[in-house]
Amino acid sequence: MSGLNPPQREAIRYLDGPLLVLAGAGSGKTRVITQKIAYLVQDCGFAPRNIAAITFTNKAAKEMQERVGQALSRSTAAEVQISTFHSLGVRILREEAKALGYKPRFSIFDAADCAGIIGDCAKTVDKATLRRLQAIISNWKNALVTPEAARHLATSEHEALAAGAYLSYEATLKAYQAVDFDDLIGLPVKLFSENPEIAEKWQNRLRYLLVDEYQDTNACQYQLLKLLTGIRAQFTAVGDDDQAIYGWRGADIDNLKKLPAEFPALKVIKLEQNYRSTVRILKAANAVIAHNDKLFEKSLWSELGHGDPITVTACRDNEAEAESVVMKLQAHRFEQRGKFRDYAILYRSNHQARLLETQLGNQKIPYLLSGGQSFFDKAEIKDITSYLRLLANEDDDPAFIRAATTPKRGIGAATLQVLGQYAGERHVSLFHAAFEQGFAQHVAPRQLEPLLEFCQFINRMQQRAGREPAQQVLPDLLKAIDYETWLFDAEEPRTAQSRWANVCEFAEWLNRKGEEDGKTLIDMVQSIALINMLDKQAGEEVDAVQLSTLHAAKGLEYKHVFLVGVEEGILPHRESLEPAKLQEERRLMYVGITRAQRSLHVSYCERRKQAREVIPCEPSRFIAEMGKEDIRFSGGKAAAAPDKATGSARLDAMKAMLAGNRR
Repeated sequence: MSGLNPPQREAIRYLDGPLLVLAGAGSGKTRVITQKIAYLVQDCGFAPRNIAAITFTNKAAKEMQERVGQALSRSTAAEVQISTFHSLGVRILREEAKALGYKPRFSIFDAADCAGIIGDCAKTVDKATLRRLQAIISNWKNALVTPEAARHLATSEHEALAAGAYLSYEATLKAYQAVDFDDLIGLPVKLFSENPEIAEKWQNRLRYLLVDEYQDTNACQYQLLKLLTGIRAQFTAVGDDDQAIYGWRGADIDNLKKLPAEFPALKVIKLEQNYRSTVRILKAANAVIAHNDKLFEKSLWSELGHGDPITVTACRDNEAEAESVVMKLQAHRFEQRGKFRDYAILYRSNHQARLLETQLGNQKIPYLLSGGQSFFDKAEIKDITSYLRLLANEDDDPAFIRAATTPKRGIGAATLQVLGQYAGERHVSLFHAAFEQGFAQHVAPRQLEPLLEFCQFINRMQQRAGREPAQQVLPDLLKAIDYETWLFDAEEPRTAQSRWANVCEFAEWLNRKGEEDGKTLIDMVQSIALINMLDKQAGEEVDAVQLSTLHAAKGLEYKHVFLVGVEEGILPHRESLEPAKLQEERRLMYVGITRAQRSLHVSYCERRKQAREVIPCEPSRFIAEMGKEDIRFSGGKAAAAPDKATGSARLDAMKAMLAGNRR
């Protein structure tokens, strides 16, 4: 417990009932959770396997696992159930699948698999419409709204379309013995609500629960938490109402409001000492968030000294802003003799990154774009991977459905639905069900023929893939399915070209790896998922400037932060000006400010070039809310030409000074 402040110590030791830890930004909440797990095991006699810690991302779970491993031991930490809500849901469902009418090896469909089904149910192929329908259905599922209830709730044209598709979408998933991402939490809630004895079994197994980022929970996750803790209510929820920024994704800040009402014995402990930022940065953050309605009063403070003044720069337009930010960043790095990875440029929306990328590229500054799509997540790579997954395991149902329908080969949704239903009743995979005599009696010969042809093709390829080198089998596979022709028929020529280039790059990479390691195609498939995971981890230690949206930056910290495009219409967003949404936009600004440890630089444009138009801009109301005392304002109409010249001059002076020092 040494090195902890009194509220942190109290939060760790409190076990007399439900506990809410209000952890301000940078107040050491992860340390409190990991130390509390160690305290439960070492001092309170809890078996590690009876403790569950729930986070929101795999990265956070991995970090927590490592830190618990340091406090206890690797083997003990491995017994603690540290996972995301969704991973815990999978564990519950695999074990209790039978009670819900699923086989334990049910499939989990990703967003692309689900979009295909929703498109069939809603009879649309328009990508924008599909995205909207998917979001509406997902929000209903997260709010525990049934397909029947959704019909009465639909008010807009899109909602009516989504409500119509929702019921058949659910039926299709069930027929495929598959679940989507939202079901991983919704189905355990249904399971525990309808089977008290199963709920009791899990309550006895997970005797103490710790939930991180509690303000990001949705209605469904809240119900799961309540059902898992039962009447004992032995849990610690750690969260911050000032950092609730995921309302658009179904997170419900009401879950924080409900806690004191639904758990009268709830104890609230506030962590207000910040170990991240200087006094000036925290003062600005406190000033901004004070304009929001407060669920719980709290104010961050720090012992890290006053620090540099915050700078606010008005720029002529968005091109001048990108140029100014990159010049300042470079000059600042020379002054501080810092590393590129000490710097982050944060913005409200992804489209703002383009000009910054161009400027960083011009100056040869390395950067990482957070939230960018991984190569392995591209649709064309997933298409080819679905064939490879099927060669490695013909019981992989999502891979079967994707491969059987991409490219189209006369196997329709109706055939697959009958196959899914039959496979579910027989408790076999779709691939095996296709060969059974019983299934042949359920479909017409014209439906059966293309299906069997596809399965026999997979069988032939499977035999070759287990014996021959990857570089012999893969080109034949691509040729046989005629993927290139299908791409050029389905897409605009330029899109098709770039997607086919990605497939060729993937094939070359697989062939090269196969040749180097002397592996067959089947061996290679096992390592694709692993390589993808390692790829993402390897990116973490690169010395590069981090470009990120404010949403993706939550939970992270950087020595120096540039917050760009802080204008009315961007932050706050023009579609978020009603009171509740405006409060969430203000929390987003607060999250942005509190990412900074040592220095914060805010900028906005006086006008913005959009397509061929030039639009006048106003500085965001949040800039005024930061106060004036610790802020240095520059640029704008009153100032001379943009400070590119002074930036360059400063940079040249620094370089000369450094060269002089080296001599």
